[in-house]
Parts: sequence; structure tokens; C-alpha cells
Amino acid sequence: MKKIGFIGIGLMGFPMAKNILKAGYSLKAFNRSPNKAEQLKEFGAEITTSIDDVVNNSDVVITMLTDDTAINEVMDSPNFLENLKSSATVIDMSSVKPTTATKYGNNLKSKNIKYLDAPVSGGTIGAEEASLAIMVGGEQDVFNEAFDVLKAMGNPTLVGPVGSGQVSKLANQIIVGLTIGAVAEAITLCEKAGANPNKMIKALSGGWADSKILQTHGKRMIDKDFTPKGRTSVHLKDMNNILECANSHNTHLPISNLVKEMYKTLVNNGQGETDHSSLYKEIERINKK
Repeated sequence: MKKIGFIGIGLMGFPMAKNILKAGYSLKAFNRSPNKAEQLKEFGAEITTSIDDVVNNSDVVITMLTDDTAINEVMDSPNFLENLKSSATVIDMSSVKPTTATKYGNNLKSKNIKYLDAPVSGGTIGAEEASLAIMVGGEQDVFNEAFDVLKAMGNPTLVGPVGSGQVSKLANQIIVGLTIGAVAEAITLCEKAGANPNKMIKALSGGWADSKILQTHGKRMIDKDFTPKGRTSVHLKDMNNILECANSHNTHLPISNLVKEMYKTLVNNGQGETDHSSLYKEIERINKK
């Protein structure tokens, strides 16, 4: 059975690594702050203290890091590159720019290392339940080879060549960001006009406007519970990446641009660490003007 090296044991990485262990794989874990990784021991993980250790002798190396800066730090590191097995596959499950995925795909290919970009959607709940949507960019045979490992974390789909996974994730984040905005306006309208927003959500169940975002994020907005499941600062990063990708293809996304500006204001007003459903607060702020 394949040996897995997992880099990045955070809110998402922890349950994802746990599900790989549950599927019977041996897994070595590395995290910059080791205490987060320590808890994986009880599920059978080996905790390593360096990049060299986690990469060394692993058949598949999975990275699940915050952003491009964190990925660059790992993938440009000689400790990472020099310790990869020649037959290894690197799977980056972080959400980064498509250009970042393409860069490392080409870089690793030149060293005979296989690469997939495989960002995810479904949040911490999807990570816990192993029901993540996994959007994969890469070659068919590499995808086929890695399928069972990916399947332990959710539902993988190959969407095109390297970089396509990240483009699909950006498409996902357009829909999530814009829908959060739509739900925030719907809740606000109900509150202002005297309709019960909880009953509105129930009434819309099963109709065209129903969605996971209406059901989960709508509830958070009504309860004013913005404990982070997906952080506002991360969604702002995604919206910036969406617009950068669109601009590079001479494509205008006017609604994404509007939502990006709203997330930017939220972050500037100290809401970067709240849940991305706190876009509701920006609608609230606009109405207090």
C-alpha cells in the first residue's frame, strides 16, 4: 500500500489526514507548529519534525497549506525537492493560483516527479465526513494512480490538465462568494420587512433558490454566529485570484468584482478572521449609513 506524506495539518488537513489513515494507509505528517499534528498519533500517524523526513520515502506527498506563499516556501525548498522519490506523486490540495500549479507541475515533471493540483470544497464538515468535492488537474494516468488516496477524502474528478483543478476551485469560489452575498441580502430583507428568516429558509427548501449555502450560512447569519469555518480573509484571497485569472484571459466578471470589494471592506474593518458568511455584516454596515 502507498506510503503517504502529508504537509499542513490545519483545520482542513487534520480531518483529511485522519481519513487517509482510516482507509488503511501509513501516513507521516508534518506541520510547522507540531502540536497540531501530534493529535494524529492516536489514529496511527507518524509525526515528523522536518520537510526532509515527511517527504523521504513517501509514494504520495500531499500539501494542504494556506496560500501561494506557504506553497512556494515548501515546494521551492531544497529539503522538499531533493528528498522526493523519483517515482513519487505530489498532490497539492491547497487553493492557489492556477499559474502556481502550472509552475510546480512543470518544475516537478522536469525531475520526473508526477504532480496533480487537487483543491477541495466542502469545508471542515466535508473534510470530516470525507465528502469533499475534489477538483483535479493533471494527466489521466497520474489521476488513476492517485484515485484511491483521493477517494479516502472525498469525491475526486479530473477536470483537465495541470492548473485546471485550481480554475475549477476559482469557479467554485465565485458561486460560493456570490451566493453568500445573495443569502445575506435575502436574510436582511426578511429581517427589515418583518418576515421570519428561519421560516423563509424552510419555505424555500427544495425550490430553485435552495442550496447548502442558504441552509448553513443563512442559519449562521440569523444566529449572528460567525465562528470561522471558512475565513473571510481566505475568501478575499480567492476573489483576488479569481479576478487575476479572469484578467489574464481578458475576461470581465463584474459581480465577482463587487463581492471582492465587499470582502475587502470586511477585512479592512477587522473581520478577516470571522466566517465568510459575515458578508452579512457588510450588508448591515451599508444599511446603517
